[in-house]
Amino acid sequence: MDRRNLWKEILLFAAMVSLECSGVGLTVIYKEATLKGMSNYVFVTYSFAIATLVLLPFAFYFRMSTSTVLPSVRFPFIFRICLLGLTGSLAMILGYKGIAYSSPTLASAMSTLTPAFTFTLAVIFRMEKLILRSAKTQAKIIGTIASISGALVVVLYEGPTILSSSAKHPTSLQFLLGSSLSSWVIGGLLLSVEYLLFSFWYIIQTEVIKMYPSEFEVVFLYNLISTIICAVICFTAETNLSAWRLSSDIAIVAIIYSGLLGSSLGSVVHTWGLRIKGPIYVTSFKPLSIAIVAVMGFIFLGDALYLGSVVGGVIICVGFYGVLWGKASEGKNEEDSSIVAIDSKSKTPLLQSIKAEETREAY
Repeated sequence: MDRRNLWKEILLFAAMVSLECSGVGLTVIYKEATLKGMSNYVFVTYSFAIATLVLLPFAFYFRMSTSTVLPSVRFPFIFRICLLGLTGSLAMILGYKGIAYSSPTLASAMSTLTPAFTFTLAVIFRMEKLILRSAKTQAKIIGTIASISGALVVVLYEGPTILSSSAKHPTSLQFLLGSSLSSWVIGGLLLSVEYLLFSFWYIIQTEVIKMYPSEFEVVFLYNLISTIICAVICFTAETNLSAWRLSSDIAIVAIIYSGLLGSSLGSVVHTWGLRIKGPIYVTSFKPLSIAIVAVMGFIFLGDALYLGSVVGGVIICVGFYGVLWGKASEGKNEEDSSIVAIDSKSKTPLLQSIKAEETREAY
């Protein structure tokens, strides 16, 4: 691997980890805004609208400045963009409704289902080769299972206290359950559907970016379609017009935060990662969010750090490393096979090349 590709790998890795951190912060701010009366439908519609406005000049600039010849826009591309917008907007509506019913901790825990959903869909749509005897496939399967298991350990097992705080906070399971078990169940079901839809989103987006390799334009069109779809759905669902007037500062912060870092920058980075590494690599970062919740809770909220959080975090890191190793091995094998192919073409027998040259001269 040359130095340029190494820096690209490091930059993508850092960007994906940063997105998981910002995603956890977004869910916390959103939950606080809903507690102060912000409508879920208003939040999603405004977020997509802000992302569309932010991405418009970038899409226009990169369209004018790029030297890459992009393919013409045809019906298969338009159909997939519309399907992408429908999938993404429904996922956002259901997901944030689930957080409103439950908590950011449950949202982070349920996000660990995304790698398993995405891996299954990638195998079904033949984007991943399932060769059980292959060490790379085994590493990805075991890594995915380990990451999910580690997240469950963080959520369900507390263990003894390692570092304590003077403030008394509820345990992880108590925080998940909240004030109502029925609300927690509804929230969990909505979040499950959200991450299943987002797994479809990653699969569709991978195909879209292959058809039209321009991240900013693709994400701009996706947010534009999502804004239109959300406006139709949310204006129908939220008939109280006064709810569309933002009355609290935390609601404005949450919407701007989501529009800038979630729907715009986050979607661009995810699309870039999908084009370079594929959906399995991108979704393998999701289990990190539950460990990030535990660390941020200890640093910023004064929560106690328990043995279960540490053990679960270690398991998540091991599983995460397994998935990355499997993807890195695939990339190395592809590079080696391309080098072998070039060498085999260049090593043409001398007699055969002379005969080919004489044949061309004869014609």
